Amino acid sequence: MGLVLAAAYLLFVGWLMLRPHYVPWVDAPNLRPLATIRADLALDDPWLACRRLCAGLALLAPLGVILPMAGGRVLVSGLGSFARTVFAGLMVSLSLEFLQTVVPGQIFDVDALLLNTAGVALAYLAVVPAARHRLRRRARVAQRPPQGSTPTIPRVGIAP
Repeated sequence: MGLVLAAAYLLFVGWLMLRPHYVPWVDAPNLRPLATIRADLALDDPWLACRRLCAGLALLAPLGVILPMAGGRVLVSGLGSFARTVFAGLMVSLSLEFLQTVVPGQIFDVDALLLNTAGVALAYLAVVPAARHRLRRRARVAQRPPQGSTPTIPRVGIAP
């Protein structure tokens, strides 16, 4: 189920991000880290800046939960799982950014890469450790053998 959900979400994100934008001009690609983020924070409208930054964080954030779920392992190292999930999110974001360069009106933006990866990491940290803890506790309870009936002790030396 996790793999199907991951594939469906990636198809949706691909459709959303790889549509052409027909505009009279296209800005140059942003290859300087944090340049777009600084420009967004310098806007006069703080709600617009917040919306742009949150959109960058939220775009791939569900992958922070979907990818560990697609693996389906409960008994796994937390740090290793976090590193794998964030790296996979980074690679998905990098692939989308490179694919955008061939779509009219879309440009490469290194800040989108940073925000998308941070969104995956934040979603992972917010959901996965608590969910794994709950699943591990449930698995331990299910593995305990039932106690059975109360043992009876025969009385020694007492005649019936």
